[in-house]
Amino acid sequence: MWEKYKAFRSNVRAEFEDLIAPLLSNQQVRELDRCVQHYKYTRLQHSVDVAYLSFFFTKLMGWRSRETARAALLHDLFFHAEGQNSRSLMLSHPVIAVENARKICALTPLEENIILRHMWLLTLIPPRYKEGFVVTFVDKFCASREFVVSVFTRSKQRAYFGA
Repeated sequence: MWEKYKAFRSNVRAEFEDLIAPLLSNQQVRELDRCVQHYKYTRLQHSVDVAYLSFFFTKLMGWRSRETARAALLHDLFFHAEGQNSRSLMLSHPVIAVENARKICALTPLEENIILRHMWLLTLIPPRYKEGFVVTFVDKFCASREFVVSVFTRSKQRAYFGA
């Protein structure tokens, strides 16, 4: 049983890396590595973590894992000015992210909805699709993990759960 899981995990990781490679080669997506988020993590590290875990869980469930991973990678594709109100940015960044994502690739309705609704619980409108709930909760898990690791450790931890 353990060997079967290890093989599944290895296959999922390889498929995930092939899937996100074209998006990671985009200059705008790479710029996310300059944006610090959750203290010691960059927005790109956070987005890759969210994308990988969301891909893994939806793949395990037999759901639309490819669209889920793409949307999760692009869910925080936004840039903001220093000193911008963090509360309003927290609520408005999904709209900015989906607009930016549309500029670099075509999005399916599922991908758009995942990006637009990933801040549910802080916003009133929940995701339309089950994959959106996965990304929403994985996003909160990763953000919490990043915060705890940043506050309680001195060294920069490696992001990307698939590594």
